[in-house]
Amino acid sequence: MNLVWKLLKQHISKPQFAGFFLANLVGMLIILLGVQFYQDAMNAYNGKDGFMKEDYLIVSKKVSTLGNTIFKQSTGFRKDELAQLEEQDFVDKVGAFTPSNFKVRAGLNLMGFSRMSTDMFFESVPDEFVDTDQSWSFKEGDQFIPIILPRDYLDLYNFGFAQSKNLPSISEGLATSVTLDITIKGNGREDHFDGRIVGFTNRLNTLLVPQAFMEWANKTYATGKKVEHSRAILKVKNPTDENLARYLQNHNYQTDSSKLNSSKTAYVLRIVLGIVMAVGVVICLLAFYILMLSIYLLIQKNSNKLEDLMLLGYSPSAVARPYQTLSIGMNIAVLAMGLVAVWSIRSYYIGKMESFFPNYEGANATTTLLVGLGLFALVSAFNYLLTARKMKTIWKRED
Repeated sequence: MNLVWKLLKQHISKPQFAGFFLANLVGMLIILLGVQFYQDAMNAYNGKDGFMKEDYLIVSKKVSTLGNTIFKQSTGFRKDELAQLEEQDFVDKVGAFTPSNFKVRAGLNLMGFSRMSTDMFFESVPDEFVDTDQSWSFKEGDQFIPIILPRDYLDLYNFGFAQSKNLPSISEGLATSVTLDITIKGNGREDHFDGRIVGFTNRLNTLLVPQAFMEWANKTYATGKKVEHSRAILKVKNPTDENLARYLQNHNYQTDSSKLNSSKTAYVLRIVLGIVMAVGVVICLLAFYILMLSIYLLIQKNSNKLEDLMLLGYSPSAVARPYQTLSIGMNIAVLAMGLVAVWSIRSYYIGKMESFFPNYEGANATTTLLVGLGLFALVSAFNYLLTARKMKTIWKRED
């Protein structure tokens, strides 16, 4: 093994390996920084709202004085309207909001203060549109109802109602730990349930419950009135598609423009970062080519001496090992320095984001680390296999 190392050192071109190292480091840095920045940026857009994806849009019908107020035309979506929406090229998936057709009242005893209660309403969407790790299920016989609450509702209580009534403010952590007493009436029945807020959302202005509960409750407590879908939720392919805006306008539909703009921004950000990371991948591939070319040149320069070593009893794998160790060692150094550089740059822009977004929390670095390890493993494996193959070619030539 020492003989192989001596041969390797005699013909190493430091400029070539320095070029590989720098090129691979730049490519690795671009890829890892793009992955981490995208995650942090999405956290800034969505805040603590992890329940609705950024490419989901809430669509409703416009309310008119003549049609809806005077003639009491329905503002709900019919099945054929939902089916027509789903047929559009710019839509991936369509879901419908199902409203509660029964009376709901919720109350709680808060920190020793007298019981507070209020009338409420529930809505649900198909569970596939809700992204949460919390318990989000219901089956007949359960006494617990999970609820997702709009963050605006908590703000209205804390900064409006609580201050005017000299009541204590409620943090999100406290709100999620309090059990609500839910009373449901309808169809000659009255039942009591335990409810708990499992999270808050910025994207939905409704009290969200699981779809399974809503279907069961409407069937059990509704008084025979037909349940209409109040709104539609769309998963769109491209929120910047002009056909989307044109379709909504032509059918007298509306959506929150701020959420649409946020979705457009997120879409553009994905495209830009995708292009940047593609450049990083190209640089990494070129750097890998430089490394393999350098090692192949080293092997070619030493081919006669390597053949002699094999004739002396060294196996092709033993002769290839120093070259493989060199490339893996350089890849480890590139990964380590790339992660350090990403963390340093991230520390800078996180400080900037915190000044623009109150209570901002950056994403964890697990995905970035896994991507880095994946790139390291892929490049190292290719290098290992190609070097071993080259040595076997020399051995077969000698045979």
